[in-house]
Amino acid sequence: MGDQEPVVDPSRPVYAWQQVADWIARRIETGELLPGARLEGEREMAQQAGVAIGTVRRAVEDLRQRGLVVTLPAKGTYIAERADS
Repeated sequence: MGDQEPVVDPSRPVYAWQQVADWIARRIETGELLPGARLEGEREMAQQAGVAIGTVRRAVEDLRQRGLVVTLPAKGTYIAERADS
């Protein structure tokens, strides 16, 4: 964990949930999170990002709307398979 830059910068004029969504999207783009991989639980992500669970929930909702993740009730949230081939 150490000297990793914070996920949310309160001085930026951007909602915290948007910053968390962008952080997760960056992890997908860089290949840290691969298609089909299960996303960490909301509680764990909230802890990693230093935000409330509701903030993570809103970020995941945004990622679903972008088509980056899919949520299966009672199973979890997974990185979506890429449509671009």
